[in-house]
Amino acid sequence: MNIENINLQDSERVDDLLTHDLHIIQSDEVFSFSMDAVLLARFASVPPKGRILDLCTGNGVIPLLLTSRTKANIEGIEIQPRLADMARRSVELNDLQESILIREGDLRELHLEMGHGVYDAITVNPPYMPLNGSDMKLNSHHALARHEINCTLEEVLQACSRLVRPGGKVNMVHKPQRLGELMTLMRTYRLEPKRIRFVHPRAHLEANMVLIEALRDGKPEVRIQPPLIVYNEQNEYCQEMLDIYYGSKEGEL
Repeated sequence: MNIENINLQDSERVDDLLTHDLHIIQSDEVFSFSMDAVLLARFASVPPKGRILDLCTGNGVIPLLLTSRTKANIEGIEIQPRLADMARRSVELNDLQESILIREGDLRELHLEMGHGVYDAITVNPPYMPLNGSDMKLNSHHALARHEINCTLEEVLQACSRLVRPGGKVNMVHKPQRLGELMTLMRTYRLEPKRIRFVHPRAHLEANMVLIEALRDGKPEVRIQPPLIVYNEQNEYCQEMLDIYYGSKEGEL
């Protein structure tokens, strides 16, 4: 679809998605995607075909990016109507209706419609922060994206456990400060952590993101991968980050 033919609302714009020949509808009024979504889309182990689900899909950035790595059918679910609508229009903008389906709904209830164990892989970039008094200082779109207002971390992992098939993979990006809680909850819901990679803004600074992959009903064994460093001493992207943003579309981190 030509960009001129897409129906943009007030405050909306069309941004390019790196070197993937993709475009996405964004707005400063709602929570736009950031580096964590891009890194998750490259970190995640995805099957060459089958069914992939992206929870908390927002404006659909992860499903869009995953189309450069797989021929699987990709679904995204988003509880905010405006973001779900933006995601659907971004799918149409890129002529990817045959590859991506966007649902508006509550991830906690999706199993009631779809059943259990129906997806080969799940990705999720969930709200990072527990509910607290600062939430209401943000506009509603930003508050829902950042804080566990509509779903807690436990509810997200429970949904993943219900929806992914035995042997299927769940990939998540989160804050390192919650890694202990995250791993405990994963094991509670039969998601065995298998692969972890920390993301550091600079080599001398502590990690500010963690990427984690779990296997449904997997055996205990986890690998800690080399750290991913974002910026070098010249305040420029390190080579691996340049490769992620501007290099090959294939492969995982």
